[in-house]
Amino acid sequence: MELPSTETRKARCQTFPSSGERASLWYFPKLTGGTLRVTFNALCIYASKVAPTFGIKRMLLRWTGAHIAPHAAVGLGVVLDIFFPQDITIEDDATVGYNTTILAHEFMRHEWRRGPVRICRDATIGANCTILPGVIIGKGATVSAMSLVNRDVPPGAFVGGVPIRLLRAPTD
Repeated sequence: MELPSTETRKARCQTFPSSGERASLWYFPKLTGGTLRVTFNALCIYASKVAPTFGIKRMLLRWTGAHIAPHAAVGLGVVLDIFFPQDITIEDDATVGYNTTILAHEFMRHEWRRGPVRICRDATIGANCTILPGVIIGKGATVSAMSLVNRDVPPGAFVGGVPIRLLRAPTD
């Protein structure tokens, strides 16, 4: 079994040209709802990094528009995308490990990309991972610590590395 190509992830994303002659990140205020919205998101997300309970963390992340299930376990230091947190879904009984970053955007020099991220039920994300936009991590999948998730992870698979590779195929 092989992992899906990165093209599957990229196809799930919308790609837009830069809004001007500068690098696309310079134009984030008009692309993301304004600096006040981004500041609010950043305050909630960074406060959630150190929140003492899952309930407080979930409340703060939901205020940004992120979809966090009632029984999702989001670890200490986890950072969600401050520009588009509403594009992130973490389902029940999923565990997101310490210091993981979940992105729903990519700004490049001449274009930028936005895509939804879904961490399905019972998935486990190890510590210090980075999840790129457009990724779906399947039900019961496991991502080892310090991995770059640049493509979809099939249900039940065990993946790891930079970028991820299949470490153990799903068992039926």
